[in-house]
Amino acid sequence: MFASGGRFHFLGWKDGVMSVKAVGLFSGGLDSQLAARVLQLQGVEVELLHCITDPERFEGARVEEGASRLGAPLRALDVSEEFFEVVRSPRFGYGSGMNPCLDCRILMLRKAKALMEEAGARFVFTGEVLGQRPMSQHRGALRLVERESGLDGLLLRPLSAKLLPPTTPELEGWVDREGLYDFSGRSRKPQMALAKELGISEYPSPAGGCWLTDRTFSARLRDLFGHGGCFTREQAVLLRVGRHFRLSEGVKTIVGRNRDENALLLEHREGRWVVQVMDYPGPVVLVEGEPSEEDLLRAASVAVRYSDGRDREDVRVRWERDGEEGGAEGVCPADEEELSRWRL
Repeated sequence: MFASGGRFHFLGWKDGVMSVKAVGLFSGGLDSQLAARVLQLQGVEVELLHCITDPERFEGARVEEGASRLGAPLRALDVSEEFFEVVRSPRFGYGSGMNPCLDCRILMLRKAKALMEEAGARFVFTGEVLGQRPMSQHRGALRLVERESGLDGLLLRPLSAKLLPPTTPELEGWVDREGLYDFSGRSRKPQMALAKELGISEYPSPAGGCWLTDRTFSARLRDLFGHGGCFTREQAVLLRVGRHFRLSEGVKTIVGRNRDENALLLEHREGRWVVQVMDYPGPVVLVEGEPSEEDLLRAASVAVRYSDGRDREDVRVRWERDGEEGGAEGVCPADEEELSRWRL
């Protein structure tokens, strides 16, 4: 233990040498691997935290392999319920799509802070690079999430540290600022060069960004919110699959595009109408909301349009919800003008 500025700092011992422990947010990607390795080379003991925002998309093997290469303990934490709440009502707004980047980052860093305190660590680090992402990695944003997460002075970004104000770990000598970096911008060339220098040869290709930035998904999510819907784990699944059509103010339909999507839609049929063509191969059509008879007939016409009976005008269609059944004969396929008007 030593005192500095009236504060006492408890440091552990490792192999007879006084050591510092830190918790790092870890995606498994190149930047987070580099940030951890840079600190390990300075003798910092690192523990990694991966926050799972959507269990359906969690690439556990990739994350675990990255942590294994670093020889660092990894904790995967499901924060999806809190994340969905953030998406529903972000304090700091959305990015280019429906991505609440700042609120999401604050959520994850608060979880890292809690782990830091639980594990007896001294600070938190991330693989963030100044200017790499327009909403969450400019100077103002970096400062904002540091303050709002309760990590004032205790959040280190090793890859851009030399371009940012010194943090407590640097000022206290827990890490050597001269051994940190001044990376900035969207190019990955400096990180790739450093990876080669540090012997990190395995890392995933850069991802396309957060799934909430996808234009189609974002449009569907805006439509959901615009019609009083709630973003849940189930909706996170349904918004990603099929073709979506807004048939009326309170009714939407989802059309499966292949066998796998048809099977998935049937898994979520409880409480929803399922519409299917009777005499020809065709998709599963899931209807959300409380449809009128006119809405069901519209859904039936969409089902016919994407079935093998699309060239017929005498197609039979049935619909069913939780044991309640109905149907129609002589259903014509929806025309392109109607589909264009309804499509999300």
